[in-house]
Amino acid sequence: MKPIKLGFTALLLLFVATAFSQVNITIGTPPPWGPAGYTDVRYYYVPDIEMYYDVQQSQYVYFEKGKWYRKRNLPGKFKKYDFYSGYKVVVTDYHGPTPYLHFNNHKVKYPKGYKGPPQKTIGSKNSNKNKSVFVKNKKTKSNSVGVKNAKGNKKKNKN
Repeated sequence: MKPIKLGFTALLLLFVATAFSQVNITIGTPPPWGPAGYTDVRYYYVPDIEMYYDVQQSQYVYFEKGKWYRKRNLPGKFKKYDFYSGYKVVVTDYHGPTPYLHFNNHKVKYPKGYKGPPQKTIGSKNSNKNKSVFVKNKKTKSNSVGVKNAKGNKKKNKN
């Protein structure tokens, strides 16, 4: 009976040790403006605005006032930048937490205005089927939100 218990305990320990030794790497969902065809990438470098996008963490990585920042929301100074038409360099040689350690190399290799091979984005700029449009109702002077359906027809919802 003792050898059976010992064997069972050894198998249990082996199972637990194997379960704890596995490493899971979660790859985040790329943004719709990301270049198509890359599934195992962690960073994009955007030469025009000299910033990175961390796909795994869904964060923008940018330099401001002498310091590098990571933010989930796009910083105000980049709000007018068109990520769909701008070129994105897929960073394939680095997967750690600090891509900006290679910034000086990226800045020289991919200067502002850099255009590499043509890119297709994962999504399209106008892929939203329903677009909200703020409309002022002249008759009742109330605000309403007009929603365009896929055919472009407006439906009005009172606020």
